[in-house]
Amino acid sequence: MTKKFLTLSVTGIAAAIALAGCASGSGAGPSGTSTPGMDHGSSSATASSIPGSATAAAADHNTADVTFAQTMIPHHTQAVEMSDTMLKKKDIPASVTALATKIKAAQGPEIETMTGWLKSWNETATMPSSHSMTGMMSDADMQKLDAAQGSDAARLFLKQMTAHHEGAIMMAKTENTAGKNADAVQLSKDIVAAQEAEIQEMQKLLATL
Repeated sequence: MTKKFLTLSVTGIAAAIALAGCASGSGAGPSGTSTPGMDHGSSSATASSIPGSATAAAADHNTADVTFAQTMIPHHTQAVEMSDTMLKKKDIPASVTALATKIKAAQGPEIETMTGWLKSWNETATMPSSHSMTGMMSDADMQKLDAAQGSDAARLFLKQMTAHHEGAIMMAKTENTAGKNADAVQLSKDIVAAQEAEIQEMQKLLATL
């Protein structure tokens, strides 16, 4: 029985090789349609042996994606706080108030999105102490903004937020080149585009104050 089994196995292998040869001869080639089919089959087998969600989460991001989310969340949070500070003040030019409203409306949902990514990746939303953020305001900076009033507050907000945006753009560009997760990379591109435009807007507003 053993000899018979081996004979059948060898025959089956030879047939498989022959079929592969035919596919190759028909123009499929190493990079043709036969290879993706084989790859798909092997990845399906792997997925069936390991929990799908965990596998997808592990394969769908890298360290750069995690760092991007962990650092951009507190960075965005401060931008929202700065905007809230301005929205509570009186005698602020309407154009500056509108900008603060726009920044808060854009970055608030992005914080929720990135927090959701970290949760799905089984990563903490707390930024490790080894990470750093560019463009963040110090406690003293935030106190100055809180104390400022009228046009002085508007000018300070625009200057601080410009520096803040420049830091965010640097962080986002790092994700753009080093990230793996498609959604995270796309968000990094969106942040660069939006905040570069807002910097131009803030520079124009500063010139009018």
